[in-house]
Amino acid sequence: MTNDMTKGSPLKIFIFFSIPLLIGNVFQQLYSMVDTIIVGRFVGVDALAAVGSTGSMFFLVNGMILGLTSGFGVLVSQKFGAKDEVGVKKAVASNITLTLISTFFMTAIALIVKNSLLRMMNTPENIFDNANTYITIIFAGLITQALYNMAAGILRALGDSKTPLYFLMISSILNVILDLVFIINFKMGVSGAAHATNIAQGFSAVLCLIYSYKKFQVLRLKKEDFKVESHYYTKHLKIGIPMGLQFSVTAVGIIIVQSAINVFGSIVIASYTASSKVLQLVMQPSISFGVTIATYAGQNLGAGRFDRIKNGMKIMNKVSIVTSLIAGAVLIFLGKYFVTLFMENPTPEIFSYAQQVFNYSAVFFIPLGFIFVYRNVLQGMGESFVPMMAGVYELVARSIVAFTLPKFIGFTGICLSDPVAWIAAAVPLIITYYRKMKKIENKEGIA
Repeated sequence: MTNDMTKGSPLKIFIFFSIPLLIGNVFQQLYSMVDTIIVGRFVGVDALAAVGSTGSMFFLVNGMILGLTSGFGVLVSQKFGAKDEVGVKKAVASNITLTLISTFFMTAIALIVKNSLLRMMNTPENIFDNANTYITIIFAGLITQALYNMAAGILRALGDSKTPLYFLMISSILNVILDLVFIINFKMGVSGAAHATNIAQGFSAVLCLIYSYKKFQVLRLKKEDFKVESHYYTKHLKIGIPMGLQFSVTAVGIIIVQSAINVFGSIVIASYTASSKVLQLVMQPSISFGVTIATYAGQNLGAGRFDRIKNGMKIMNKVSIVTSLIAGAVLIFLGKYFVTLFMENPTPEIFSYAQQVFNYSAVFFIPLGFIFVYRNVLQGMGESFVPMMAGVYELVARSIVAFTLPKFIGFTGICLSDPVAWIAAAVPLIITYYRKMKKIENKEGIA
């Protein structure tokens, strides 16, 4: 079912929309978490380090795809909010075309540059072959990630956050089964984990596409629907490219940090890999709120309800602060227990490195939550430049810290790279939102 966010209680809308989205995001994290857990426990610490060392590379490429498909969904939500059915069809058709073309080119480029990236990141020789095998298979299956994100983004733009969740839950279970079969039974090592991820993600993509076509009349496109005016492509790209670059710029910063980590050796890489997976898990509420406020802002912008955007943000900020405090507490007091999932009998040294990451990150979770909220509300309102530049500020801050502080304070310098980057990104986003709303209030006479 669709969800009209231009009326009703914002808090109620946020709760009912974001909870299924949150559960879905958590299940999506299982794709990479299950890989690392099973690889770490049944193949070894070096294999875990190999899979973990490629995470930033995958985020670089898949982040671009995720940003593009998320950006393409903004126009769909705006047309839906404006009750423009013809516009929705054209927005979806141009979305599909752009997604397929962009994924083809990014897959080709990723496969060409992967070896050079691994070398540039100082990947240790003892894990290089496994890292190369894993990321090659993952990159070859990028189309499965793209199709799922595209289909899920379209459904969410129409206010349906539950359906992508159901299919993601099914495919997550499939991923676990395939991981166990490929890695334990067939002894396929890291390649088995990669194949399991691609197959499971492809399954969820197919389910989403079939459901979208059968259940929503507005999504039953015909050949003539793909004869779209050029301004639809222009609008998609105007929003999608900055969003994709925003993710990719962030990924470049993570690659730089990974390069700094790699010189510490396999133990530190494995520790950071496990702690990063835990961080990604507790970030999911903030990520879900971001997607929610983007859809909410897009629909209300299309309906001209600027007052609802303003009031909704006041509520969302309070929700974000509370969940950030809870997430930080989980990291500090329970984080070490999550680490034991990823490897059998972790050493005290591994626990120590991971706990440092948790402690420093937890203190700065509130500005991290603000990044997701303010970045997405701006993008939902059609503002793309500043969110992209916030990613650049994040990149610069993360790079400076990662390559300077470790020389003086060791691994602690690595732990501080993310918090400093989060502050650098959050400040311009917050300032831009309030400046934009002030202009709208003056123009529309909103109290």
